[in-house]
Amino acid sequence: MPKHESYSDIFTGKLDSRLRAIIGDTDESESRQKMKKILLNVIKNELTPRQKEIIMLYYFKNFDSIEIGKQLGITPQAVSAAMSRAKMRIFRIMKYYI
Repeated sequence: MPKHESYSDIFTGKLDSRLRAIIGDTDESESRQKMKKILLNVIKNELTPRQKEIIMLYYFKNFDSIEIGKQLGITPQAVSAAMSRAKMRIFRIMKYYI
C-alpha cells in the first residue's frame, strides 16, 4: 500500500493568529514594542532548545513544518506537537502581561 503524505503543515487558531499579530505588527508604539520584547524574552528564556528553534524557524524564517522537520531530523507531526506545547507555554506566561 503506498504511503500518502496527508499531513497539513498549516497552524491555525487563536494562539497562532495572536503570535503572528505580535510578531508581525509594524506599530512602533511603546506598548507594542514592549510586548514584542516580552515575547522574545519568553521565547529565549522559557522554551526548551527544540521549541525555541521550531518557533524561530516557523515565525521568523517562515519555514513550514515539513521544512523544519527535515532540518531538525524529526517528523512534521513532532514539529506540530512541539509547536503546540511551545505556544501554550508562551501564552501561559504572556497572559500576565496582556
